[in-house]
Amino acid sequence: MDDLICVGAFAGSYGVHGDVRLKSFTAEPEDIATYGALSTEDGAQQFEIELTRQLKNAFAAKVSGVLTKEQADALRGTKLYVSRDRLPSLPDDEFYHADLVGLEVFDTGGTLLGRVKSVMNHGASDLLEVHGPGLKSTVLLPFTQEAVPTVDLNSGRIIADPPEGLFS
Repeated sequence: MDDLICVGAFAGSYGVHGDVRLKSFTAEPEDIATYGALSTEDGAQQFEIELTRQLKNAFAAKVSGVLTKEQADALRGTKLYVSRDRLPSLPDDEFYHADLVGLEVFDTGGTLLGRVKSVMNHGASDLLEVHGPGLKSTVLLPFTQEAVPTVDLNSGRIIADPPEGLFS
């Protein structure tokens, strides 16, 4: 399961002929169609997809075995995964979101701030959702070079220089 990366999700039907709305989480959204068969996280289902048109924030796509609107609607919310070895290698300063989740976050003085719970993007840039025992609620840390100067995947840690007052 560690070698699977979530690359997209079905967002319901598109039209009445079994097409689906497909959200892509890849850097180049149309690349989702180049990785071959996509699967559910548990591998129980596999999907061959063909993008048919671009929509606002999604694609319309044909999916193998899906012929009706009802079948397409039944897939809503299904996350789509691909094996890491089928994805391109990343430059040193880029990371798959799945690799960041679970990393410990330390400040530049070595104090543990928490652990990355999720990575979110609401349009402008990525945010690391950090939670920990000393925090009243989760903190959204901007995932920028200024706020997160170091990501060390080998040691499982992030060094953060958060904006003043973010963790207080």
